[in-house]
Amino acid sequence: MSNDKVVITCALTGVLTNPARHPVPVTPEQMAESAHGAFQAGATVMHCHFRVQEPGLGYLPSWDPGVADAVVGAIRARCPGVIINMSTGTVGPDISRQIACLERVRPEMAALNAGSLNYLKLRADGTWAWPPMLFDNPVEKIQAFIDAMSRTGTVPECECFDTGILRSVVLFEKAGMLEAPIHVSLVMGVASGMPAHPAWLPLLLQEMSSSMAWQVIAIGREEVWALHRRAAELGGHLRTGLEDTFYLPSGRKASSNAELVEALVSVARDAGRDIATVGEARDILGIPGRGPT
Repeated sequence: MSNDKVVITCALTGVLTNPARHPVPVTPEQMAESAHGAFQAGATVMHCHFRVQEPGLGYLPSWDPGVADAVVGAIRARCPGVIINMSTGTVGPDISRQIACLERVRPEMAALNAGSLNYLKLRADGTWAWPPMLFDNPVEKIQAFIDAMSRTGTVPECECFDTGILRSVVLFEKAGMLEAPIHVSLVMGVASGMPAHPAWLPLLLQEMSSSMAWQVIAIGREEVWALHRRAAELGGHLRTGLEDTFYLPSGRKASSNAELVEALVSVARDAGRDIATVGEARDILGIPGRGPT
């Protein structure tokens, strides 16, 4: 499915990025302030990771429902009608803390990691940037997240790191695990996943069912902007933020999420797309309730 109106998502902070080195928000107040800037610039969906709040530990993820509630509550207060998209990604079979956060904040959307990936990255000298790890998402774990999201009224956003995972989402639909409309995020630019190559997009669209809406999560530096442009031209929704990139189309390092969203809005408009309001985004994504139009 495509729409002339484009929904803009801002990925506010990400995982493990050190706030001492990069301008990523951590506290509820910082998350709300950063979300407000992105909201004013045109983002109607805020993708949220939560961080440990103790001083000096803000680069670590937190699955404390109290932290999640404080962050989401602060964002909702600053951004009327905003759509919260909560991260759920975790390694291992124990997802009890992620489900506890879903149940506490009841986000409108949440990431559903739709398959497993050897999550790898090399340094320039050929050594591993981190110990090779398996980001494991077997079908029973995916089903448990789907069940939890159904209970909380949360729309799943299927994150697909490679083509096999995208094809699996089609199988999940046919098996009755997911119901239309299905929201797919093509994660492109992770070293061991799909590359951030615009030429891949038409091929990936051929693998989708007619009930799917989609966006690109483009990971990298200034090269991601050509991918955003192609996604906008092909009818996809768009996402940026300090989780995905620190760099503007010019190559300059962004100082805020708002700067990245402003650049993405320009990309969308250059492709002839209008930016969805909060109410329009809720209609497009199949989320009840409306915000300001």
